[in-house]
Formats: sequence, structure tokens, C-alpha cells
Amino acid sequence: MSESYRTVQWDGNKRIYDGVMIAGVVLFVVAFIAITKKTHPSPQDIGPAPILLMRATACCAFVMLNVILMIGPLARLSPKFAPLLYNRRHLGVAMFSVAAVHAIIATLFYHGLGNANPIIGIFTDNMRYDSITHFPFQTLGFTAFVILFVMAATSHDFWLKNLGPPFWKAIHMLVYVAYVLLVLHVVLGAIQSEKSPVYLVLVTVGVITVVSLHLLVGFREANADANGQKLSEWIKVANVEDIKPARGLVVCLQGEERVAVYRYDGKVSAVSNVCAHQNGPLGEGKIVDGCLTCPWHGYQYIIEKGQSPPPFTEKVPTFRVKVVAGEIFLDPCALPPGTPVEPALIEV
Repeated sequence: MSESYRTVQWDGNKRIYDGVMIAGVVLFVVAFIAITKKTHPSPQDIGPAPILLMRATACCAFVMLNVILMIGPLARLSPKFAPLLYNRRHLGVAMFSVAAVHAIIATLFYHGLGNANPIIGIFTDNMRYDSITHFPFQTLGFTAFVILFVMAATSHDFWLKNLGPPFWKAIHMLVYVAYVLLVLHVVLGAIQSEKSPVYLVLVTVGVITVVSLHLLVGFREANADANGQKLSEWIKVANVEDIKPARGLVVCLQGEERVAVYRYDGKVSAVSNVCAHQNGPLGEGKIVDGCLTCPWHGYQYIIEKGQSPPPFTEKVPTFRVKVVAGEIFLDPCALPPGTPVEPALIEV
């Protein structure tokens, strides 16, 4: 969290994360070029140097996009992946930068020598939309690139604050549209002209993995909602020992939003599971410096009040809880965001 909008402040962890990420990109591109030259001894098989770099950056960006789309469901399956989720926007901007190198090289190489504007050439040089084998796949890549540009340009919290979380989230959900367009871009382009099965294997493995992870998490979450607690005046949600100290438990209520129930300092409190920042799962976080801390981006809340510590103003709904003979009971009726609620004391 930050009181004001500032440029990125690189601490030790961010430097390590970004350093590893940049090194990974460089290593991937260098390895791709080296392996390609090794497996294609004849220069005619590779083509000019710009084509080799164009392919290397394209593969690197596509792999990075697949990793980005895998991080979300992996973080839901295991908290070990939460650090990757916390820094996912860094990876997204880096992926766009690599994709931009590919896009610039491809546009100038194939459309830069004519009299027309190179970007216009993408849409006018090939109009065979009625053919699969000759489909103008570059238009698909260009459309995906525009989506990724908008996402990268609005990645800062300045835009999240001014556009509003729902609209900002809707913009960034377009990453799935970009992903489909890029898959088609590769299938209708590089794969049709490439003799090696590398591209086909890369795309197939990536798509299957991304789709499988999302379906797995989706079915798990849907099953949790379907088996949620039936609403009544008070419902038992857990025993005290079921929740680790300074940790939370996500409670599913039938037909309602989920609730994060926390045990801390000999007390129990509950708030909505939905973070006011980007709808992160508060119940999967922990208590840090006396505040409930979202595992996605570190937004914090004074849990008894359901609001962020001053000068921040984010608020979430709160819930009444009570502890009877070591059992935690919850009133499923949510209170307005930021409503203070006395925590339930754990009997010793």
C-alpha cells in the first residue's frame, strides 16, 4: 500500500524478482537463437537475423503470457505461489515489452519497405479472410498487441483508483481475449509454415495447461459454493483450533459472498473475503503488524473495523461472531463496509 502515487520503489525482494525475470528473458532469447542455429546449420533454413530475433521474442512473450495466466489459479491451489501473484504486474509489463520488440521487428521487416504506412499494411497487404491457409493472421496479432498495450499502460494503481476497480478489472480480463487471438495468430501463421513441431507442441502444452488449471480451480470453487453453509440466524463455521493463530478461514455461505474468519491475539473477527482493491481473497492472507493483509497486493485492514488504517480509506463489510465452548459462530448478515464490530474473545 502507498499513501500517494509514486514510481516503483524497488526493495530487495523486487530487485531479486525483476533481476531473475530479466535474466530469464535474456537467457531464453539467447538459448532460442543458439539452439535454432545449431539445429538449422544452413542459413537458408533460418532466414535473416531479424527473423530469428522476431521468432525468439515471439516465443519468449508467449511463454511469459502462459506463465502469467497460470499464476492466478496456482495461487488459489497453493499459497506458495502467492509471491508470484503479488508481482504479476511486473511480469505482465515485461511480457508486453518483449512482445513489442517482436511486433516492431515483424512490422518493419514485412511492411516497412512499401510506400504505405507499415501499420496500414498489416490490414491491407493480405485480405484473404475467406481462407484458412492464407488467413491474414497478422491482424490477430496486432489486435492482441493493442489489448496488451492498454493493459500495460493502465497497470499502475493510479488507473485502478481513477477508473474504479470494476472497470479496471474488466479491462484487464481482456487478457483472455488477447490469449485466444495470439493462439490463433500462431496457429494460422508460424505453425503452418514451420516444419518443426516445436511451435505446435509449445502452443498445445500451454493451452492445455492454462485451461486445465482454470477449470480445476473453477470446479473447486463452484463445489465450495454449492456446499456452503445454509443461512440462519447464527451458523457454526469452525472450531477455534481449526484456525491457526494470525491466520484466516474462508467460509462459504449459500447464495452469498464468502467470509474471512480470523483468529488472532486470543480473539476472533470476520470480514468479507473480497478485498476492496482487486477482489483478492482476504481469507487466504494473514495478520501482519496487527492488520489483516491481503495475499495479492498487501492491502491491509484493521479487522475489527473493516477498514484500512489511516490515511487509507478502503473498507469491507464486517460480520458479528461469537465463540461458545471453543466453537466459532457467525451471523451471516453482513454489516455495512467499515462498521466496527467487537471481536469475540476465545475462552482460555
